[in-house]
Amino acid sequence: MPTQLKELVAYLDEQLQVQRFKDYCPNGLQVEGGAQVSKLVTGVTANQALLDAAVECGADAVMVHHGYFWRGESPVITGMKRRRLGTLLANNLSLLAYHLPLDAHPEWGNNACFGRLLGIDQQAPLDSEDSQGVGSIGSLQQPVQLADLVEQVNEITGRKALCIGDEGVQVQRIAWCTGAAQGYIETALSSGAEVFISGEVSEQTVHVAREEGIHFIAAGHHATERYGVQAVGEHLASTFGIEHRYIDIDNPV
Repeated sequence: MPTQLKELVAYLDEQLQVQRFKDYCPNGLQVEGGAQVSKLVTGVTANQALLDAAVECGADAVMVHHGYFWRGESPVITGMKRRRLGTLLANNLSLLAYHLPLDAHPEWGNNACFGRLLGIDQQAPLDSEDSQGVGSIGSLQQPVQLADLVEQVNEITGRKALCIGDEGVQVQRIAWCTGAAQGYIETALSSGAEVFISGEVSEQTVHVAREEGIHFIAAGHHATERYGVQAVGEHLASTFGIEHRYIDIDNPV
């Protein structure tokens, strides 16, 4: 059963509390297509391959974590940006994007979903003073070897994670923040975490981990942020009676 695009967007904006966030891009409806949505495609990033796949399967709207119009990017519509927007407009395809709101949501967020996949149901904000609530911390039900935790992360993401630390030690208290959140490693340290998991790693992250004594796992930006859009898409399908399909366009970063 089709639903009105405006109704769908209003529902998402309210549920994800978009007004609470100071973000690097606009959250919500970024490109308006048709007035009704019967089929929704979700994906991590609104790249050309995802848009082409959405058109091919007859979608009315695409919802992603990484959309367009980022702070500081060139405002001109040329090259790659022109082709992407041209695909959306030519096919009357709407684009919805939720960045930090999708990271932080306590049920559908990337961090909440990733934590549940790790087996951590009792999750708290990584930084209690961070009003945007990005990042989480919690404890495994029992201590495990770091090597086993790394293997679990590999199974979840379908790729080999980078681990900085002694894989023979026992760990239990875990902090994590999906995507490009390696800068939170010192917050994880001050919060009492034994391990910090993020998507990406920087040169200085390795030194902090080694010198401060916190184990670090980099599991991939794309790989750690595949779960929020899927959770939201399934919720929308059951709530509004629309068809949902998640399409994964792999990215090794």
